[in-house]
Amino acid sequence: REAEEMAKLKQRLVSQVWKIGIIFHSVIIGVTMGMSQNVCTIRPLVAALAFHQIFEGMGLGGCVAQAGFSFGTTAYMCFMFSVTTPMGIILGMVLFSVTGYDDSSPKALIMEGLLGSISSGILIYMALVDLIALDFFHSKLMNSNLTLKKASFVALTLGSAAMSILALWA
Repeated sequence: REAEEMAKLKQRLVSQVWKIGIIFHSVIIGVTMGMSQNVCTIRPLVAALAFHQIFEGMGLGGCVAQAGFSFGTTAYMCFMFSVTTPMGIILGMVLFSVTGYDDSSPKALIMEGLLGSISSGILIYMALVDLIALDFFHSKLMNSNLTLKKASFVALTLGSAAMSILALWA
C-alpha cells in the first residue's frame, strides 16, 4: 500500500515537472514564432509546433491520467497547455514591436539558437530521465519480456532519429 502511494506521488511530481518543461518550451517557441517576420522561418515553426503539440499533449495526458489528479488540477493543466504557445506568440509580437527585432542579425540568430536548444534540452532530459526511464527500467512487463524491451529500444531509437531528421527543416 505504501509503495503504491509513493509511486503515485512520484507520478504526480513527474507530471508537474513535465508540465513546467512543456510550458517553458511552448513559450520559447511561441516567442520565436511571434518575433519572426520571415515566412520561411514561420512555416517550419508552424509545422513543428503542430507536430510537437500533438505528442507533448499525448505524453502529458498519459502522465496526468496515471497520476490521478483531481478534476480541477487536470483542468488547470489542460488550460495551461493550451494557452502557453499563443501567449508566447503574443509576447513575441509585443517584443518585436517594442524592440524592432531584426531576426536576420547574428545576435538574434544566436539568441534563437540558444533559446531553442535550452527548451529542447529540457524536454529531452525530462523525456529520457522522468518518463522513458520509468517505463524501461522499472516496469515489470518490460523486465519480464526481452522481446518487448528490444522492440521498445528500437522504437525509441527510430523515433529519435526521425525527430533529428525533422529538425533539419525546422
